[in-house]
Amino acid sequence: MPMYSIIALDLDGTLTKADKTVSEHTRDTLIKAQQQGMKVVLASGRPTNGMAFIADELRLADYGGMVLAYNGGEITDWQTKEVINRVPFPDEAVPVIYRFAKSKGFAMMTYCGKQIFTEANGNKYVMQSAFRNRMEIRVVDDFLTATREWGVLPKCMVVGDPDRLGVFEDELREYAKDMESMRTVDFFRSEPYYLEIVPKGIDKGACLQLVLDHYGMTRDALIACGDAYNDMGMIEFAGLGVAMGNAQDCVKQTADYITDSNEADGVAKVVEKFYFGE
Repeated sequence: MPMYSIIALDLDGTLTKADKTVSEHTRDTLIKAQQQGMKVVLASGRPTNGMAFIADELRLADYGGMVLAYNGGEITDWQTKEVINRVPFPDEAVPVIYRFAKSKGFAMMTYCGKQIFTEANGNKYVMQSAFRNRMEIRVVDDFLTATREWGVLPKCMVVGDPDRLGVFEDELREYAKDMESMRTVDFFRSEPYYLEIVPKGIDKGACLQLVLDHYGMTRDALIACGDAYNDMGMIEFAGLGVAMGNAQDCVKQTADYITDSNEADGVAKVVEKFYFGE
């Protein structure tokens, strides 16, 4: 019997290639593994609806897989479509982030259902998110007014030029360090041009414990594969933490094992080696 019985996979830069598709070999390998009992969990900062087409392509509904979206802010059993965990974004932080971002010339966006909401019509980084998630962009006149009407938000994102966004991140930390309303959120860059703001404590590793509890498994049975900073939590948490060949250096230093790149079926090679024993 294989030592590992569940695998958590980041999407961008890990499971998917640069064109945001899953290779035929990796897809077939994961389906074969599921047919033999392995559970597959997609773990990404993407919204749930932005992961649905990949979950369906990998047939997670047929084999009881899960979708861990928003870095763990929402976890869905893909077979039953039951949401087993959802952490709402704190309302009091939204206006603070929005006003500061706007004063610095940055756009904000968030997700609601199958749409991306923003004031920034034609923003290339918002458009890139729409492309990778296969979601529509809805341009609103006033972000704050609109978000109050939507109710529960999963997360917010500030988007912009990578060099300028790095400076903005430092400025936001300094600006918000003594604000009570900002003690309920964490923020990090999932891509050089995306600053993600999520509810405090949201982390792929911590949220994977809920998945394991749901399955009745332990972390020793878990493989986790990723390439970026926001994958480090689950790589450290897993029984076998795997960094992609294209991963950031800090991720490689955290990992137990380094596989091939996302362009060279690195995920499939992990499954073949550690699940099938090839």
